[in-house]
Amino acid sequence: QMQLVESGGGSVETGGSLRLSCVASGYIGDRICMGWFRQVSGKQREGVAGIYRTAGRSFYADSVKDRFSISQDDAKNTLYLQMDELKSEDTAKYYCAATGYARACSSGILDDSGFPFWGQGTQVTVSS
Repeated sequence: QMQLVESGGGSVETGGSLRLSCVASGYIGDRICMGWFRQVSGKQREGVAGIYRTAGRSFYADSVKDRFSISQDDAKNTLYLQMDELKSEDTAKYYCAATGYARACSSGILDDSGFPFWGQGTQVTVSS
């Protein structure tokens, strides 16, 4: 089973930056499509950014477009989410997810039901 471990969360003020990391280990073959999701208590999990790894294509939710950037370091089996110009509404627990099915990245919109592998999440808190 593939393991995904997120890190890099923390508390920042509005306008600050954080970089989240997601390290994959174990069986890491099922990473055709990977994504970052976030969830606030009582609300549905939201897709934030995705990367179609084999196609080299990235996409973002409108709420984070131009502020967040997803990238990967294959040598380290690590996925990153660079978050700049953070706002209070970005406060959430952020999750890394992966799937071996290309269709999860085919539409450019992340659906959490298409991702069988998940990390435990890392908390991001943005204060005014």
